[in-house]
Amino acid sequence: MAKAKATIHGAVSIVSAIANKKGSTLGISLKVEAIVETSEGKGIIIQSENKNISSRLINKTIEKIIPKKDLEKNKITITLTSEIPTGYGLKSSSAISSAVALACAKIFKPKLTDQQILLAGVDASIESKVSITGAYDDACSCYYGGFNVTDNGKRSRIHFEKVPSNLIAVIFIPKNRKRGNVKKLKILSPIFNKAWELAKQRKYWEAMTMNGLATSAILNSDPKIIVDLIEKGALGASVSGNGPSIAAIVKKENETNVKKIFSALEGNIIVSKVNNKKAEVYEL
Repeated sequence: MAKAKATIHGAVSIVSAIANKKGSTLGISLKVEAIVETSEGKGIIIQSENKNISSRLINKTIEKIIPKKDLEKNKITITLTSEIPTGYGLKSSSAISSAVALACAKIFKPKLTDQQILLAGVDASIESKVSITGAYDDACSCYYGGFNVTDNGKRSRIHFEKVPSNLIAVIFIPKNRKRGNVKKLKILSPIFNKAWELAKQRKYWEAMTMNGLATSAILNSDPKIIVDLIEKGALGASVSGNGPSIAAIVKKENETNVKKIFSALEGNIIVSKVNNKKAEVYEL
């Protein structure tokens, strides 16, 4: 029987795609690993320490990749390990769906392209209602690493480049998990559009901070935190995804100052390198 392991990394938002289906993200090095194993029998078994992971998402992803006839002849065991906290806007579901798709493809559909594997996860995210837009922007940075600027509606990558490797993401995970009303982001649609145009011109940090001020004003975070982070040396700072986590991108020498802002608040701080590494998969 066969066994394959895929590794995919997380990401943080530069521009939220909720309002206009146009987004931008950058890769961080927190990772997800999926091991897919086939054995005799049938059925899908999911093993994970994280109880928040959507089994609907994983099942849908598997169905997108593995042909029906193969599912009837094989028992599929998926073992997931993730460094990405679930439900905070750090793209864990995009990373998980891509990792599962990639590992399944290695065994059952080795000729699939990166784009086909990526889209299997995006479609599964929409169908399992894990994401409104399918999070094509998130999936791109999880899968390819680097900066990605995307048109989620058209499912196209408008711009891609590596992130300077001397940068780190300082991420605040608030104790209070409450998210604001995501639908209200549409009120500031022109602002998000402006931020996206900035990202397209490679002005990522301006885009990220603009996004941060707009999203925090709507999603129950205090916009003043974003301003404080910039004052203390963050290049860009924003609520990530629909929150409630807040990410600040900094050079190493400003890490301590930025952490100080967060340590005054209730919650945890995670520090992660940025990531330019593409998804990896190999047979075990």
